[in-house]
Amino acid sequence: MDQDIPEIMQTLLNLAEFMEHCEKGPLPLDQKLLGERAMKCRAYAKALHYKEDEFHKGPTTEVLEALISINNKLQQPEAASGVLDYATKCHVADLKVKERWYEKLHDWDNALKAYQQAREQNPDNVELVLGQMRCLEVLGEWDALYHLASDQWGSVEDINKQKMARMASAAAWGLEKWETMEEYVHVIPRDTTDSAFHQAVLAVHKENFQVAQQFIDKARDLIDTDLTAMVGESYSRAYGAMVQVQMLAELEEVIQYKLVPERRDAIKQKWWDRLQGCQRIVEDWQRILQLHSLVVKPKEDMRTWLKFASLCRRMGRLAQSNRTLVTLLGTDPSPNLYQPLPTTYPAVTFAYIKHMWKSNLKEEALKQLHHFVQTELPSQNLNHICPPLAEETQQRTEQQALLAKCYLKLGSWEESIQGINENSIPRILHYYQLATEHDANWYKAWHAWAYMNFEAVLFYKNQVQQSCAPTQAGDGTCSSYSNDSQRSGLTGQHIRDYTVPAVKGFFRSIALSHGSTLQDTLRLLTLWFEYGQWGDVQNALSEGLRAAPVETWLQVVPQLIARLDSPRAGALVHQLLLDVGKQHPQALIYPLTVASKSTVPTRMQAASRVLRSMKEHCADLVQQAVMVSEELIRVAILWHELWHEGLEEASRLYFGERNIKGMFATLEPLHAMMERGPQTLRETSFNQAYGRDLAEAQEWCKKYQRSMNVKDLTQAWDLYYHVFRRISKQLPQLTSLELQYVSPKLLMCRDLDLAVPGSYNPNQPVISIAKVESMLQVITSKQRPRKLCIKGSNGKDYMFLLKGHEDLRQDERVMQLFGLVNTLLVNDPETSRRNLTIQRYSVIPLSTNSGLIGWVPHCDTLHTLIRDYRDKKKILLNIEHRIMLRMAPDYDHLTLMQKVEVFEHALEHTNGDDLAKLLWLKSPSSEVWFDRRTNYTRSLAVMSMVGYVLGLGDRHPSNLMLDRLSGKILHIDFGDCFEVAMTREKFPEKIPFRLTRMLINAMEVTGIEGTYRMTCNKVMKVLRGNKDSLMAVLEAFVYDPLLNWRLMDSQPKVKHAKARSGSVPCSQDQGDMLDAVDIGSQPTAKKGIDSASAAGDGEAQPEALNKKALTIINRVRDKLTGRDFAPEETLDVPDQVELLIKQATCHENLCQCYIGWCPFW
Repeated sequence: MDQDIPEIMQTLLNLAEFMEHCEKGPLPLDQKLLGERAMKCRAYAKALHYKEDEFHKGPTTEVLEALISINNKLQQPEAASGVLDYATKCHVADLKVKERWYEKLHDWDNALKAYQQAREQNPDNVELVLGQMRCLEVLGEWDALYHLASDQWGSVEDINKQKMARMASAAAWGLEKWETMEEYVHVIPRDTTDSAFHQAVLAVHKENFQVAQQFIDKARDLIDTDLTAMVGESYSRAYGAMVQVQMLAELEEVIQYKLVPERRDAIKQKWWDRLQGCQRIVEDWQRILQLHSLVVKPKEDMRTWLKFASLCRRMGRLAQSNRTLVTLLGTDPSPNLYQPLPTTYPAVTFAYIKHMWKSNLKEEALKQLHHFVQTELPSQNLNHICPPLAEETQQRTEQQALLAKCYLKLGSWEESIQGINENSIPRILHYYQLATEHDANWYKAWHAWAYMNFEAVLFYKNQVQQSCAPTQAGDGTCSSYSNDSQRSGLTGQHIRDYTVPAVKGFFRSIALSHGSTLQDTLRLLTLWFEYGQWGDVQNALSEGLRAAPVETWLQVVPQLIARLDSPRAGALVHQLLLDVGKQHPQALIYPLTVASKSTVPTRMQAASRVLRSMKEHCADLVQQAVMVSEELIRVAILWHELWHEGLEEASRLYFGERNIKGMFATLEPLHAMMERGPQTLRETSFNQAYGRDLAEAQEWCKKYQRSMNVKDLTQAWDLYYHVFRRISKQLPQLTSLELQYVSPKLLMCRDLDLAVPGSYNPNQPVISIAKVESMLQVITSKQRPRKLCIKGSNGKDYMFLLKGHEDLRQDERVMQLFGLVNTLLVNDPETSRRNLTIQRYSVIPLSTNSGLIGWVPHCDTLHTLIRDYRDKKKILLNIEHRIMLRMAPDYDHLTLMQKVEVFEHALEHTNGDDLAKLLWLKSPSSEVWFDRRTNYTRSLAVMSMVGYVLGLGDRHPSNLMLDRLSGKILHIDFGDCFEVAMTREKFPEKIPFRLTRMLINAMEVTGIEGTYRMTCNKVMKVLRGNKDSLMAVLEAFVYDPLLNWRLMDSQPKVKHAKARSGSVPCSQDQGDMLDAVDIGSQPTAKKGIDSASAAGDGEAQPEALNKKALTIINRVRDKLTGRDFAPEETLDVPDQVELLIKQATCHENLCQCYIGWCPFW
């Protein structure tokens, strides 16, 4: 095959790939040959597929190096790095980590070390010298590079001099040794971009501008061909060439700068603006700034060089950061850090102090910053009296802003070193207050001050609880009135002292914020709901509410409605909801309708009052919302299903627990419903079929209540059982519903004012309901959710899953948390470049046990995918479980070590590569497969970390979905949060997230090493770096009276109750899986309908709840500070992630999961 005809080669490669997807099997071609040809064609995704096949046969050094190269070509540095990690960890005898592997991964420090060590063994090896020079150039070590080049120059052959010349020239340029640079430049091979560029630089230095322009034009012509080819492939592939083109343009601007003095300021500004658009890559910035320094010395362009030093610091290039700052300071302070730093340029001094902190000289940095703000900076204000007034004013403003930054750092560093205690709180607050005074419009300062006041409130609140804990009386107050009582009173006063400033501070930071205000708003609500009854707090709240824009509260509507009947805050919440309702009625209408159906009278009345007030200005909207909500609930759970579930629950209470009172409590509302009479044709047919039997059964029940004769109840249950059996036979035939039979009112809906559920956006026109499609598909799963289509006023169809039997309010709050996490991931440069976001969907509760979920298209549960794949391949769905049962029929009664043995036996006798093969077979080409697999691995890693922080449990294969088009993993069903699955009695979970072998095998060949681990590290770093924001959402979640009853529900209450299962946006349920593996039910059981809805409306024991809530919050805080494994030891992010992965993949933990969780998958 001739490489001159790539079109033919590409066609053959496509054919080979097509045949591999066919059942007839692959073409009889050598995989190695296909991989080589794919590389020549630049078909890197295909090359990766073939190289990975080679890797599976045996990971040789050549294969590993090829994998590193291919992943680099595909812009996958994490995957390439994973190959290197694999090579260093696997200890295979003939595997040798090569120095250039580090180089390919841009791990320049390690590459330099590797080259230096290799040169100690082999000092004359020119390749090692060249490698060392490449590393020194990238690291900006001009001195070392210059001396190495000088030492080697005389002893190497001409061909190697040509390879060295560009780097030697760069070093000479960096040290401004122009004559030496000229000597090196002449050796750079002619007709290369590097030669033309360096010649142009020299000509500019000599002010020979005409010659310089000729070389610039030549360089542009040479780079043109490469750039055109690479832009065709992708922007990221072409980025390096784009930087070179930018440098050529800026070299022309350097000439302009020299020739036209009046354009200098404009050119400098243009350079600054351009740099802001560049990626934050240290090497690129270094080359660009080196070019600028031909005409602008670092001290003349402080702003840019300080930005560069900051970039180096953030990227861990501390030596480079130090060199830059030493150049700007004009001296190296490191030999004597106890002496005051030079303060000629205050901004540089501050940057150097931050560099000291990052270099782990924390105590010294704190002392230097103290000295700097107390003595040096204030005196600077007195020195500069000479300049004209305007310039002086600007200088003063800059000085004030710098002081504000210094005080903010002092506060955060003080908190970092001292922690939060009685002594440190006033000091930290003093620093933050000074920051707000020096820059009154700075969000960060106000947020820090408000948040520290909030932390002080929490600190003293904990102290009150601790002093009360040992001697708590029945009414929840302290029974001891000695010193503890006085201390408690004093502490209560402290809480008051810090609450009002916290409230005022949060209102100020909300007003100044340009990004997400969710965390500040939630903290404000926490203080409001806890201390809103105090007069001074109420005044601060009223004042703040008048000033804050109404839109601020739209993001926390669920939290506001949850406190509608709160005795402490209800009146103010009521007023705020009225204000929101006037401007944004669509945002309130659905959640208020849910609250108006509450079983708690005070709550129902409070919600009804707000709805009545809203009727004054939007009567039609309220009426439509109530009607649509009621009708959707009617369609979500038909009478057949209500009676089926009710009878099942009643029979459990009567026959299982002998709870006759509970049985009547379950049946009475159902009989009352029958007495109210049917309203639809479907209800009428139910009444005709079962009404007489149920009425007769009710009579027997009433007779029993009069006579207390058990025979009467037996008569009733004979009838109930007869009805139950008939309904059970009828339900499987429920495959679709027509609105004319189940809800004629919904069918009649046309062009309503009411917005399509979940679509309201205050900044967009309202999309209202045009009509509801007449046919609803019933999905065949345990809970029979309905697929519903609503046509919007914009002509689009909006698909939903209408779910009964389930409280979706917790899922709604989890989506709120995911929204915040996505904002954090998008705002972080490391994670935003990789599109690391969580797939969300709209969740609209309609009542305490029904609601709508936005339909996610193109998704299947992992269970469905594996079931279909195994059916096609004639593999038993539960093969692993069969193997386990064959070895140990009494698996659940084995000891832990015996379970491990049986579990590992099943793994050894099955491949567990179903998902990996699925991803390949369902992708039309290697390119699509590669993109999907990358998305799969990244999305799995993101949710592993976020799910761990949330304490998300019960991740069985029907609760994970795969997007068929993008490859992203989507999680559903968030019933088990805050590690309740870990504390249940039967089958408590031991793993932090799902990371089973099938999920690992579907990643790149090195498995966890590479994209997965590095994504976990990046995401956990973002989560830990934004601990305050996440804690705000999670605290609001834990203390929410509508949700926190779940925290106490960790023990299974019902043996045969249906699990909160995967009736999800897909056609499959975990029920099939459980049937297939012969296990009865999931260990998490749902409460009875009525008890759940009552508890779900805030009826729970406050003392036990508060204790549990505090435990949960402390646990989450430990996770976000790296103290989750040992409270006294703070782990860094990579160590924390490593321990989590070990826990998640440990066979001892996996073998203890219940069988329906499918740990062997």
